[in-house]
Amino acid sequence: MHSRIEDYLKGKSFLITGASGYLASNLASSLKNISCKIRRLTRKNKLASLEGNAVFENVQGEISDRTLWDRAIEDVDIIFHFAGQTSVYVAEENPIIDYEANVLPMLHILEACKKNGARPDILFAGTSTQMGLPKSLPVNETCLDKPITIYDTHKCMAENYLKYYARMGFVRGTTLRLTNVYGPGPKSSSKDRGMLNAMIRRALSGENLTLYGDGKYIRDYIYMKDIVSAFLLASRNMDSLNEKHFVIGSGQGHSISEVLHQIAKQAALKTGKPIDIKSIAPPPGLSPIEERYFIANPKTFSKITGWQPKYSLSKGIDQTLESFIHHSEP
Repeated sequence: MHSRIEDYLKGKSFLITGASGYLASNLASSLKNISCKIRRLTRKNKLASLEGNAVFENVQGEISDRTLWDRAIEDVDIIFHFAGQTSVYVAEENPIIDYEANVLPMLHILEACKKNGARPDILFAGTSTQMGLPKSLPVNETCLDKPITIYDTHKCMAENYLKYYARMGFVRGTTLRLTNVYGPGPKSSSKDRGMLNAMIRRALSGENLTLYGDGKYIRDYIYMKDIVSAFLLASRNMDSLNEKHFVIGSGQGHSISEVLHQIAKQAALKTGKPIDIKSIAPPPGLSPIEERYFIANPKTFSKITGWQPKYSLSKGIDQTLESFIHHSEP
């Protein structure tokens, strides 16, 4: 971590929601050696203990419960709001439950801040799919939002509430819309998330990898450490990021087929076992959002914060393979 970021974060008090999740657990781990206070909010009974200079406090509760938030935000300087339901398909099946998981908690946070006179900085994890199916690449913040799923519609709603409360001066807030994130960390709770990590695990287990059709669709894959770095740099630059959203990705596009072949090649070098890739017909009911082409243009965010992704796809896959091998995760 850069010394200027570390100096800025020292002495701060953080709230991290969705603390048992993929992004939150990586962020907490990156902060553990800084002298600060970290409140981790989760639905689960127990979180992994982290040893370091940070003082940890764990709070358990349902994020849709309004009464939880008065206590959760107390004396907090920065909120990293990562909690939520992450499956596109679950959202389509039950929009009300998805609303209660992805929109209502944001309103509860914002109203608690307003009521209690707190004015924390709120950094929200959005998704690049909020824009729907962009007609040109790469994509930056000028692209109009045309969400084509309930999940993305709700992410836009939560983001807009954050912008509104920031505009009214009750908080400062920004949203980082993330592309396809991969790297070490716990498995995703949603079957339609974390596909690159899932394929890396399968490759290490000696299983064949499956590809829908010809795998021609282009994605922008970004390594988890680069995402953590983006959020930490964002927290230091809230004067310039307030009331805005930013598209965060590597700026490099790779077809799904290319990525699976890269995983198979690098896993085989680690294990000595060749990995086959089989093309299968897409299952019925596949969301149209799966047929998108997306490459991020994060230059605006980079210009403001100095952030630059440091991990190429090959390096990121290698680091993820090494982590899964040494932690026996596959």
